[in-house]
Amino acid sequence: MRSFIALVLVLLTAACESKEQAAILNAPAPDTVRVRFETSRGPFVVEAVRAWAPNGVDRFYQLARTGFFDGDRFFRVVPGFVAQFGLNDEPKRNKYWDERKLADDSVRQSNVRGTIVFTNDGPGSRSHQMFVNLGDNSRLDRDGFAPFGRVVEGMAVVDSLYDEYGEDPQQRLIQTLGNNYLQRMFPKLDYIVSARVVGEQPVR
Repeated sequence: MRSFIALVLVLLTAACESKEQAAILNAPAPDTVRVRFETSRGPFVVEAVRAWAPNGVDRFYQLARTGFFDGDRFFRVVPGFVAQFGLNDEPKRNKYWDERKLADDSVRQSNVRGTIVFTNDGPGSRSHQMFVNLGDNSRLDRDGFAPFGRVVEGMAVVDSLYDEYGEDPQQRLIQTLGNNYLQRMFPKLDYIVSARVVGEQPVR
């Protein structure tokens, strides 16, 4: 009987912790939030502004809080255009967010140099991939790319990311094979060591 009660208590505790964690993860982001990226090239800081794109900022906040970006490669770096990232080494983590697509945000800021934006391939398609604009890409505004923040420190680091592979890495293979594929075929890609919300501890 005692062992049964102990088991019930363990299960109840786990359920409470799970609900508590879910509530934390689903909480909206602050009005502004800064995330510090430590990379193989050095650090840079992104400031996300909820008034620009609330759905995008909430998702960015959730991803950063759970350590989603840790180990991610900058797998698509096109000089003067974009530095793209946001594919995790674990397919199940990508799938989790792929199944939770973001509602669209209206475009309230232009895609100028230094802004950060979720990728999309049509309405309601944003999930976990994003890019930093390396140049003035304001032409993307009309296609629904809604900037949610900007690099406020370390833009020189972003500019220095390895770019000689261009668009060669295949996203489909990254999704299925993870970093093993990238390390084998594109070993010089720069990567994110860690990305942390400034002033917060990561939620696991």
